[in-house]
Amino acid sequence: MLRRRFAFLAALALTAPFAAPADAQAAAQAGASAGASAGAQDLMADMHRDVRELQKKLIDLAKVMPESSLDWRPSPAARSVRETLLHVAADNYLIPVMMGAPAPEATKITSDFNTAVTFEKQRLGLAQIATELEASFVHLHKAMGLTTASNLNENINFFGQTWSRQRVMIMTVTHLHEHLGQMIAYARSNNVTPPWSR
Repeated sequence: MLRRRFAFLAALALTAPFAAPADAQAAAQAGASAGASAGAQDLMADMHRDVRELQKKLIDLAKVMPESSLDWRPSPAARSVRETLLHVAADNYLIPVMMGAPAPEATKITSDFNTAVTFEKQRLGLAQIATELEASFVHLHKAMGLTTASNLNENINFFGQTWSRQRVMIMTVTHLHEHLGQMIAYARSNNVTPPWSR
């Protein structure tokens, strides 16, 4: 009798994982869906956090660069200090155009890439550049708010290509890190220690 009972329990243990009740399966699917949604929302929260940390470093660095360094460039074909900082501001307006957030009219930046190039060629001083950077990051965060957990996989037209909103967001953040690294190298080449490294 005991042997029969153990055999029944053993068989039940072997088959149980493959025969979950419908309610349990539905609950598991709902949990997975909620987890994915929360994960996507966490992704956007992390994106905003990362951009906030990066923008502080970039703006702090812009404020300590000497005015005399603005036209410095490592080679004739490379962007100058001024152009690099304004390039970041320009792209903080240009990329959001693709997300569905037009740039402020005063910037004159549209979906035409040349308008961003014109913006970065302005002959501004460091104080003006820092102000432009700050305003551009405010705009970027608002535009980033258009991408949420529910539309990360939505495709948008990104400069003639089809990209998901998630891909655009990842590219936006990596682009900013690329230019922060560039500005750190520019600063060091001009004997400027980044404020957070002192």
